[in-house]
Amino acid sequence: MFASSGRGVIPLSFPFVQFEFAGSFGIDDGRYPVRTGADPDATDAVLVARTFGAPAPPRRLRRRPKPQRADPDAAKPVPVTELTVIEAEAVSGDPGVWLGEIRSDEARRDELVERGLAHVARALAARRIATADPAIPDPTLDAAIAVRVGFGDGDALVDGRYEEAIELPREPSRRSRAAALRPQERMAALLGARERALVCEELIIRARADLDSGRVREATLQVRVGLEALLAERDALAAPGQEADLAELYERRRITGDAANGALRGELADEHAAEVAATLGTCERVLRRQAAHGPRP
Repeated sequence: MFASSGRGVIPLSFPFVQFEFAGSFGIDDGRYPVRTGADPDATDAVLVARTFGAPAPPRRLRRRPKPQRADPDAAKPVPVTELTVIEAEAVSGDPGVWLGEIRSDEARRDELVERGLAHVARALAARRIATADPAIPDPTLDAAIAVRVGFGDGDALVDGRYEEAIELPREPSRRSRAAALRPQERMAALLGARERALVCEELIIRARADLDSGRVREATLQVRVGLEALLAERDALAAPGQEADLAELYERRRITGDAANGALRGELADEHAAEVAATLGTCERVLRRQAAHGPRP
């Protein structure tokens, strides 16, 4: 990856975002072109996958291996998956100056990281579909154990070498102590059968995961089913202040159904996608309000 000039051949520097996650997703080490547009020949980025510390695949044995004695003091190594997103467009100008601007400009830095995370989400979704393994999760920044932004020569980046990079701090949540304890209290209540979960809660969470990962059609279908479940369970959501939002959700049933029918036929128009996102936001607000008012019987 080089450019010619009057002074000779100048290596190009490409921006990258690198994520490290604990565990292995089963992706073979290597490079994977990422294309998102209508032009099948236009590459938006290259995803480079590397896994460290993964155990060797088990050998084929004639007999099933027997369980071994457990040792509580034995070291338990955890594989680490490194996913590097190399953007197809080279850095314009001095790459060192560019990285300095990225370091000081939070908005540009967040945009670059979010774009890289979206490519990683597509890769894990592709892996999940290809292996029919629902246990492969969507990636989140909270799940990453390291995030780096930098630049380097394209061929070197594919080999795992970069010229310069910065590591982003893992920012702790800024919730209050009460807000941090509330999910723990509810988790204990659900596990102890002192409270029951609603069907709509899981469906709405899945819809949010799809929407945040760019799977708009899938999110639309999830929102339709989640909305119907929420309205069917509205008696369990009768907390103060819910009436207006529940009435709005009843009004949104038709447009949500129309959007879901459209999603079955193909990609949604922007206005329909926006309506689906608004419906999902209202559903989430209803569930948050109910959670804030204490446990359900």
